[in-house]
Amino acid sequence: MRALLWIVGVVAGVLILLGLLLEAVRWLIIIGLAALVVVIVLAAVKTRRVLNRPAGRR
Repeated sequence: MRALLWIVGVVAGVLILLGLLLEAVRWLIIIGLAALVVVIVLAAVKTRRVLNRPAGRR
C-alpha cells in the first residue's frame, strides 16, 4: 500500500511539473513572438529613416 502511495505521489508531482513547464514554454513563445514583432517594426522604421535622408548625408 505504501508503494502505491509513493507511485501515485511521484506521478502527480511529475504531472504538476510537466504542466508548469508547458505553461512556461507557452508564455516564452508568446513573449518571443511579441519581441520579434517589435524588432521587425523598429527595423522598418529605421530603414525608412535611412531611405528618406538626403543623399549627401549618407
